[in-house]
Amino acid sequence: MLSLAIVLVGVAIVIVGVLVFRLHAFLALILAAIVVGALTPPQAIERHESRKRAVRILAVLDEDSQDVHLRLALTSKSGARPGMRYLIQRADADGALKTIALAEIERFERFAPEGRAERETASARVISTAVERGNLDDVESQQNTPAPPPSIEPGDVVIHPLASRAARNASEETVGERVASAFGRTCASIGILIAMAAIIGKCLLDSGAADRIVRFAMRIFGEPGAPLAFLTSGFLLGIPVFFDTVFYLMIPLGKALRLRTGRHYLLYVLTIVAGASMAHSLVPPTPGPLFVAGQLGVDLGVMILAGCAVGLFTSASGYLFAVLANRRYDLPLRESPDFSLSDLAALSQRPTRELPPLWLSLSPIVLPVVLIAASTVLKSFAVTLPVAFQSTVDVLGNKNIALILAAAIALAMLLWQKRSSLKELSGSVQAALASGGVIILITAGGGAFGGALQQTSVAELIEKMPQGASLLLIVLAFLVTTIVRTAQGSATVAMITAVGILSGLAESGQLGFHPVYLALAIGCGSKPIAWMNDSGFWVICKMSGMTEAEGLRFISPMSVVMGVVGLIVTLIGAAVFPLV
Repeated sequence: MLSLAIVLVGVAIVIVGVLVFRLHAFLALILAAIVVGALTPPQAIERHESRKRAVRILAVLDEDSQDVHLRLALTSKSGARPGMRYLIQRADADGALKTIALAEIERFERFAPEGRAERETASARVISTAVERGNLDDVESQQNTPAPPPSIEPGDVVIHPLASRAARNASEETVGERVASAFGRTCASIGILIAMAAIIGKCLLDSGAADRIVRFAMRIFGEPGAPLAFLTSGFLLGIPVFFDTVFYLMIPLGKALRLRTGRHYLLYVLTIVAGASMAHSLVPPTPGPLFVAGQLGVDLGVMILAGCAVGLFTSASGYLFAVLANRRYDLPLRESPDFSLSDLAALSQRPTRELPPLWLSLSPIVLPVVLIAASTVLKSFAVTLPVAFQSTVDVLGNKNIALILAAAIALAMLLWQKRSSLKELSGSVQAALASGGVIILITAGGGAFGGALQQTSVAELIEKMPQGASLLLIVLAFLVTTIVRTAQGSATVAMITAVGILSGLAESGQLGFHPVYLALAIGCGSKPIAWMNDSGFWVICKMSGMTEAEGLRFISPMSVVMGVVGLIVTLIGAAVFPLV
């Protein structure tokens, strides 16, 4: 239970640091990472690192006879070969890993688990051999001890001697080295993506492209369908642009429409929130889902597609809530600091011809999604294509390259639309990168904190849940994220904290469903409960003219509805389409 206590200490530092001491989220996360890393014993770190590098045991065979055989998730392409020996390790009473036997690879064979596709696995024989902790280099030359092999227990680890040495070396690093290493790995995985997304969002706003998208949606749906236009536009813009920015962009249009219609203002506000907030938590490249996908090993294309699918249901539930709330309450249009009513009247009359064409406005959003999705689909279905074409798709479908191309198009659009000088363009880029840089720091700090949490081996406690309760892990992921979100307010920090606790489950291969469902549960759990400790709550209230009481009456319950609906959809998806 020591690992659980250390995790609670880390979570408490983040929550208290942000709420009580008003620390910047980056500082709170780094401080928590250092404290957790300092409290974690070396044995726990080595266990975590060994389990991360271990070979998965698919089945234990012939355990009742004199010989014990294992079916391992190893292929000939991995470099393993017949005769190669792997260590079988078990934690002792102090939590330290001890080698209890060896697994000797005998042959590779095709195996088809029930209801799954056939794949190559390795058959290995368990042999009894005493292996000293510091003598791992000549494992294959050691003689077999004439004794019956031990039985295999659920927590046993099968690992190559070199991987075991690497795990031990990791446990001997200082806390500063471990925190910095996790911080750097996170920056490497998401730094370029967030920077490019910030540039895209800035260019969409400054060029008028975002305004053009919203107006097109309203023209398609008509004035009676304006709430649906706000919902879809908010979701679409929420993919590359941060929630606060999307709301800032769209609320003047909602106010202007309220001036023309004289009603339905609450409906307009809530539909904007429903669309943009769900994309913020479910669809990369926004930082939260981007980080969660990376930590759980979920392909970015799969995360985008699955996030959009679940987002369809959650946004729809938010839309229904907004319709029902609007029937019972008429939110008045009030003056707010961002726009006076006279400003709104001028905004509503802005000529469309001054805005970029629709195809150009949409291209920075659609292009990366298409490129990444195309690469994912081709890999998933193993489509045979000419080598040159396949290589091109692989390069352009890389998440970093796709976002860089989209950012280049957005910059060109801004330069052409506003006829800006290169100096002005440079100023826009600097402003975007300044904003994105803060997000990168927070997210990478979360990566350092998550890495420290994982090394406590807290995932071992969760893995001891009954085998038939795998879907409970989705509920657990949702609840953990919801608790952190409600306590400290930030959806992104809540997602970072939750995935730090739960990512070890995806690495162990014991989920029973594709890890994308765990990522979706974390994303949905970051919605409840939006209230007064959430910066987004204040952005909505202040810019829409809502009072705090009105925000608690409508925004908070809608966040609960959307989160719970997302959880239900995710549970159904994991049960019906586990994708493993």
